[in-house]
This record gives sequence, structure tokens and C-alpha cells, in this order.
Amino acid sequence: MDFFGIPTKMCWTINRGEDLDPVESCEGLGDPAYFYVTFVFLLNGAMMSLFFIYGTYLSGSRLGGTVTVLCFFFNHGESTRVMWTPPLRESFSYPFLVLQMLLLTYILRNPSKNTMMALGISNIFFMLPWQFAQFVLLTQVASLFASYILGYLSPAKMQSVLVTHMISLAVCFLLMFGNSMLLTSFYASSLVSIWVSDLKHKHTVMQCLAWVVSTVILKFMLSVIFGASDDAHISSLIKSKFTSYKDFDTMMYTCAAEFDFIETETLIRYIKTMLLPVNVLIVGFIAGRLVYHSLQLVAFAVLAVLIMRLKLFLTPHMCIMSCLICSRQLFGWVGEKFKLQLTVVGILSIMAVQGVANLQSQWDIIGEFSNFPQEELLEWIKDNTRPNAVFAGAMPTMASVKLSTGRAIVNHPHYEDAGLRERTKMVYAMYSRKPAEVVKQNLIKLQVDYFILEDSWCTRRSKPGCSMPEIWDVEDAQNAGKVPLCTVMWRDSRPHFSTIFHNNIYKVLRVPKTVRDMR
Repeated sequence: MDFFGIPTKMCWTINRGEDLDPVESCEGLGDPAYFYVTFVFLLNGAMMSLFFIYGTYLSGSRLGGTVTVLCFFFNHGESTRVMWTPPLRESFSYPFLVLQMLLLTYILRNPSKNTMMALGISNIFFMLPWQFAQFVLLTQVASLFASYILGYLSPAKMQSVLVTHMISLAVCFLLMFGNSMLLTSFYASSLVSIWVSDLKHKHTVMQCLAWVVSTVILKFMLSVIFGASDDAHISSLIKSKFTSYKDFDTMMYTCAAEFDFIETETLIRYIKTMLLPVNVLIVGFIAGRLVYHSLQLVAFAVLAVLIMRLKLFLTPHMCIMSCLICSRQLFGWVGEKFKLQLTVVGILSIMAVQGVANLQSQWDIIGEFSNFPQEELLEWIKDNTRPNAVFAGAMPTMASVKLSTGRAIVNHPHYEDAGLRERTKMVYAMYSRKPAEVVKQNLIKLQVDYFILEDSWCTRRSKPGCSMPEIWDVEDAQNAGKVPLCTVMWRDSRPHFSTIFHNNIYKVLRVPKTVRDMR
């Protein structure tokens, strides 16, 4: 494959031995996987330059930029997942948040129209790839509004930033083909609530309370008007963190380790690399014009404590804040410039003791991915099913089926869509204790031709109460205590379904449309 005469893809036939069929292996930007992974790594590589620039600008010292970058690498395992799963939406999106925060920092000091325009563009590029971006920007708006309430941000700057956020939100709404989730989000409601408030009025706590109340009311009013419930699971997830509330969608999240509360081990790792002590010290000495950054740090900390996965915002921001140990404005009392630099080098040396060990452990992780049972399944699907056949099953497996075979699927990992959540729930009834006839009728209603059953989804659990049958017991208490349907189907799928493919991991069940189909 050539692009203006330049080769973009090179392929080889690989003989794998062990009775495995040869496969074609390609590399180069002409291969879709290489194309996306290459640009993800380029984006995240460029992000390190942004971290250096950000640290340098925030602290007023190039040593500060160096501190930020070193802290990121010393805490690399807590800062990103790009090395494990490059094509995640956050991998495309997060570098633009770093750019956006850098531009916002510049605006808070030296506002200009060009910088505001750049801020809006970075907002758009941050929001487009990742639906969670709106919640991050909500914390930013909240931090800015709190800075205004405390008197550290002028009404004019606050209004300018608000307008930029509102315009970028409107552009994203259009580019995402009218995604109602954006307009009915807490982020959109908070922007409107602040905009209609009297920013020139005397700063009062009542303004803050009015903003919170009006944001919540407006959000739920818009949800009712637009009939949108795409982000309802987020409200339920937050509710479950503070109460005993449980439902199917909530437990699908809370049973995953990354959506649990932050681990104690994570805090210990922060302490070992001196990241947490340094940030505590900096916040204690923070100056007026840096209050926003402290408030943003607190917001990210709250998110990370509630949902461990969100430490991917907290850790990099802690690295950015660490650059302030080089700030003469905060730590000029240490002494002359050279003495402060010597102190910083000493702190970096202490950080490096554990930081270098962390880096070495990251470098030592070497391996290759192999999943022959799934490969066998996908090859069977390509060879033995119609191109328009419809499949259902576990979300990760469905993603592989769609990508590798092109077959239609009824559910996939985009769990933020309300309709998709409902379809997934109907599909996952196979892992409940419901009668087989009920589940079969659900699949027929979804026009499913084949169901891919995985016994591991029936038996595994990350913690007590978190196997799929136990999750279903929360909503389907009347069938609690019965043998899970997936266990029954794994033993013998008849008379409700017919097994047409089976290996040690996967079992493909044909969903009959009529009684004759079972013959």
C-alpha cells in the first residue's frame, strides 16, 4: 500500500507452528491498528512537552518543568494507561486537557482573544473523543467559580471563560450530531446557572449555594424535556458511593476494581515517591493567583477517592503542582535562587529512590498477547455464518466480533448510551437465574441469531456479591437461589437453544426463530 509512492504498509506471512494456521502480520501506518496506536503515542509523547512547558510557566523556572516531567515518569503506573491499552478514548482526549489547562493558566494571568480561541478549540478536541470530558470540565468550572467567590478571579475573566466554554459545548453538540447527553449534562447546566447569575454582585456564599441548586434543578428539567437518560447511571453510581443503593447498571461499575474507592496502596505509592508530601507542602503555601490550581487539585482528588480509575486525572495534576517547589513566589524564603535550586535537587534525589525503581518495574514488563480460543471463535464465525448474522454476548467479546468479522452486534462497550444499556441488560439475562424461555424471547425480540456464551462470565467474581448471577439477584430476587441459566446452558443448551460451536472458553448458541429451527 503506497501513499504518493511512499510505502505505508508491509506484510508478512507468519508460520506459528504447533498446528496453528499461518497468519498475515502487517506493520506501518497503512494498517489501521498501527495508524491509531502510532498517533496515540505521538499525542502522548507531545503531551510530555506540554507538561514541561506547563511546569515551566506555572513555576517560572525551567527546573519546575523538569520536576513535572520527572514526577510523571516516577509515578508513571499511576498516571496513565496508554502503555496497556493505547486505543482508549482517554488516550486521544487527555493530551488536549493538558493543553487546555495550560492555556487556561495563561488566560488567568494574561487574557487575550487569541488565547481564548485556542482554549475553545482545545475544549472541543478534549470533548469529542471522550464522553467523560464533560464531567472533568464541570470540575474546572466549579473550581473557577469558587475562585471567583473567594475573590481571586475577576467577573470579566469569569464571563470570558464561560462564553468560551459555552461556544465550544455548542460546537461539540453539532459535531456529535446533536448528542443530547451534552445539553442535559451537569456541565451545561452549570454554565447556564453561572451565566444567568449576577457576577458583578458582591461575592457571597449564597451565590455558591444558588449555583449548586440551580444547576441540579436545571439539569433534571432539561433531562425531562429532552427525554434523555444517558447519564442517569452516573448519578446512580455517585448515589451508591454514599448510600446502600444498588441496581444492575451500578453494580456493573462498582464490581470492577477501577470503579471502587481509591486503594490504600495508591496513597502509599504517592508517599514513597514524595509526590503527596510535596503537594501537601505546596497547597499549604499557595498564593492567591494559584488558588484555582489548588481547587482543581482538590476536585481531582475527590474524583479519584470516589472512583479509583480517575486517579489518571489526579496523579498528572499532582505532578504539575509539584513544579511549584521551584517557585520563588512561594518558597523565596528558603534563600537565594541557588539555594532553592539545591533544595529542589535534593527533593528530586529522594523522589528518585522509589521513582527509578518504579520505572524499572515498568520497563521489566515484557510480553505478547495470545488468545487462541477467541481466534478460533472468530475464524469460525467468518467461515460459517452469514455476513448479515446478528450476535450478542459479553461486551468485550462483541467488540472483537464486530472488529474482526464485521458481523452485526446488538451490544458493545459504549455503556454510556441508555438504549445500549437496556439492550445489554436484556442480553446479560443469560447470566441470570431467569427461565430460559424468558431469555430466549428477549433475544428473539432483539433479532439475535447467535449468542456467544462464556462460562467464565458465569462463575468469576472480583469480590463477594459480584458474580453475574449475584448481580442479577439484586434486581431479580424472585429467582434467587436457582441454578444460573448460564450454568445450565453450558451443560446442555437444548431444548431452547442449539449449540453449533464449542471450545474450552466459548460456546455459540443458535437462537431459534421457530420450533422448526430446533430440529
